[in-house]
Amino acid sequence: MRYLSAGESHGQKLTVILDGYPAGVYIDPSFVQKELIRRKVGYGRGLRMQIEDDKVNFTSGIRFSETTGAPITMEIENKDFKNWIDVMSPFAKYSENRAIYRPRPGHADLAGMIKYERKDIRDILERASARETALKVAVGSLSKILLAYFNIKIYSVVWEIGGKGIDWKEGLKKILNKKEDIEKLHNFAEKNDLRMPLRNRKEVYNAIDMAKKNGDSLGGVFSVVVKGVPIGLGSHIQYDKRLDSKLSSNLMSIPAIKAVSIGGGVFSSELSGKNFQDAIYLDKKGVYRKTNFSGGIEGGISNGEDIIVTCFMKPIPTLLTPLPSLNFKTCKAEDAVYERSDVTAVPACSVVAEAVAAFTIADAFTDKFGKDTITELKRNYTGYKKMLAKLWKKFI
Repeated sequence: MRYLSAGESHGQKLTVILDGYPAGVYIDPSFVQKELIRRKVGYGRGLRMQIEDDKVNFTSGIRFSETTGAPITMEIENKDFKNWIDVMSPFAKYSENRAIYRPRPGHADLAGMIKYERKDIRDILERASARETALKVAVGSLSKILLAYFNIKIYSVVWEIGGKGIDWKEGLKKILNKKEDIEKLHNFAEKNDLRMPLRNRKEVYNAIDMAKKNGDSLGGVFSVVVKGVPIGLGSHIQYDKRLDSKLSSNLMSIPAIKAVSIGGGVFSSELSGKNFQDAIYLDKKGVYRKTNFSGGIEGGISNGEDIIVTCFMKPIPTLLTPLPSLNFKTCKAEDAVYERSDVTAVPACSVVAEAVAAFTIADAFTDKFGKDTITELKRNYTGYKKMLAKLWKKFI
């Protein structure tokens, strides 16, 4: 599967075309809408989320609530566009109103302006904005619907925001050692606006409030876990077929994600082989592991264990008290520009990462079991499970 997105942060709308999605899948638009609402929630989010309703409009690829196999087009209108028509309409009369000449450190502003030879940085920041992640969530929602046919589910939890919350190393180790139930943690986290499986969250709220007061921003750490992934997705044959490579690449495409760890990758240099590698065992249900430091992927191929990825989000580069920069109109040193932004968006980012992981797994799943119809997928997957069952019986 693949998708191509378009649209600017304050443009008329966001558009995405998803290609390669199997025919015959029933689509519930309310589920997609629910996922988009999850992306909007989070303590520390800015006023933009109060403006946008992120209502998705399907314009192709679905008839009578069922996918046809044709490309699926989804659109999300930008409600705020009405306030930007004079400078964001494609053929508006040229104006320097709201033009930007002072790049923000940490954003695409400076590099993008030079790369594309633009005078007004707005030409860069409008597309580089994290507003585009609404489309990632829309695509990921359809991916989740497809994966649900095969009992593959995606969960996430936020460990830390600004260094406050749950020590991410300790939280992750409990999952890797199978001492915590990710589904239970996820369900608890869904009930609060930090998406943390933590009862006393006062310290985190205080940190966000303090950052807002100081004109600062905060990053954080979260993990995404995919349960029910069968053995055999991805490949060791070529670099671009490795499942861990695809997951890392796709998750790094989320704005503000600066590092991605698979399984216990962050601990791999600290442990010996005996303590890091996951020993193989067999029971009547098949192969299993008592630990999961490999994060469900070995040699670029899923091994039947939960897929576990941890993402590290940097503080948002748009600051209410801007850092030193340059003014490319006056050619003088000045502070960077301030654009309306969040104090932190870690909770929202964890939802976006779920969607990206869902798309990546769905792509690998259809690559192995068929891309044309849901019937073909079910038939091939059923046959594959029967083959595995026969293999395990040889050892019992």
